[in-house]
Amino acid sequence: MPTYVTANPTTGQTEREFAELDDRAVAEVARRSDAAYAGWRQTPVAERAVILTRVADAYEARKDELGALIAVEMGKPVRQAAGEAQLAAAIYRWYAEHGPELLKPETLDPQGAQESLVEIEPIGSLIGVMPWNYPYYQVARFAAPNLMVGNTIILKHAPICAASSQLMAEIFHTAGVPEDAYINVFASNDQVAELIADPRVRGISLTGSERAGASVAETAGRNLKKAVLELGGSDAFIVLEDTDTDSMAKVAAKARLSNTGQACNSPKRMIVPNEQLDAFVATITKAFESARVGDPADAGTQVGPLSSISARDTVVKQVERAVEQGATLHTGGDALEGQGAFMRPAVLTGVTKEMDAYAEEIFGPVAVVYGVDSPDEAVTLANDVQFGLSGSVWSSDIDRAQQIADRLEVGMAYINEHGTTLPGLPFGGVKRSGFGRELGRWGMGEFVNTRLRRTAKTKR
Repeated sequence: MPTYVTANPTTGQTEREFAELDDRAVAEVARRSDAAYAGWRQTPVAERAVILTRVADAYEARKDELGALIAVEMGKPVRQAAGEAQLAAAIYRWYAEHGPELLKPETLDPQGAQESLVEIEPIGSLIGVMPWNYPYYQVARFAAPNLMVGNTIILKHAPICAASSQLMAEIFHTAGVPEDAYINVFASNDQVAELIADPRVRGISLTGSERAGASVAETAGRNLKKAVLELGGSDAFIVLEDTDTDSMAKVAAKARLSNTGQACNSPKRMIVPNEQLDAFVATITKAFESARVGDPADAGTQVGPLSSISARDTVVKQVERAVEQGATLHTGGDALEGQGAFMRPAVLTGVTKEMDAYAEEIFGPVAVVYGVDSPDEAVTLANDVQFGLSGSVWSSDIDRAQQIADRLEVGMAYINEHGTTLPGLPFGGVKRSGFGRELGRWGMGEFVNTRLRRTAKTKR
């Protein structure tokens, strides 16, 4: 059976299959991408910016079409899906507007020379291995800065996102990106490893699981290739005692249920003062029970199916195992009867360090709520995992919240918001959440040659 398949998670039915890359074509893909690099890097920066502007325009104009496509592929509710397309457009537009300035040489202190400056140059062909949970946004984070800087791209998307990856390639090529400067491939993991090993490929960016990240990092390291990895997360949502419990629980519920809980930086662990725990749990339980679960094509749906039947079953088993190990289930956690990959959103409390749910990432609509006696205990609990993507602190006392946020072992710390992503802000984590950064000027600095050009003083 083909690996690249559109299996509609709403119905469980296979709608389309796609031919995979032939093993004999792998080297040819590397050759094409490398050959295109010579011309693309010489394309004037201003022209590359115009092309990215056209890409942004296309995403905005076709947001409903783009949204409807991934609703079928991975089950994202159409309103959220159209919003994702618009976010991708904003990323392409940001790099079109700011990229030329970021690529200008930087003059340094001459330090005894006539001139010392740093030039930003592309490095060549790159591979992007992208996940299914944000099909457009994830690609934009990788493709926008690297196309702007002059690198060429080989894009391997998740097998369930074949149709949307084809549409993205069409948008790029129609906007003016040469056919071989952006190549969409339906490749296997072994073929990706072969491409990483090819000397014509200069780097790899992956967003995905820890296991996939470890495999790619091993192959990249063995071949001395630069890698950027954005992996899992188990973000803490810390509520201080001076907040309104009811409103905080509603905010947490909305954030956790976005994209059916399938986000690396979703607030998976909610940490509240013990005196507010019961009220918080009551409100979030009510919010989870009232959230409308259903067909993602329906504009009123708040929670769609998970990406697949197997993904749904994995999350259901995680909830079941937590309960078996002693956690308290307040609502949901079970698969809905009938077709599709639907489950009822779940709320868990009483999770302890001895339970699997304490350390693992639950990639679905499940909130794990903890009670603590102090902010210090909250910080210790928040940091007591192997992930370090992001975390948030909620309080009316901004100075105090900032002090607590500064103690979180994360790549992104938020005060009174969670998971905000904007084109100009760096995105990435620490610990087992990966390494490297995307977006903003930091995303443009990962796959470049930061080259020193120094001119000595003329000797007379």
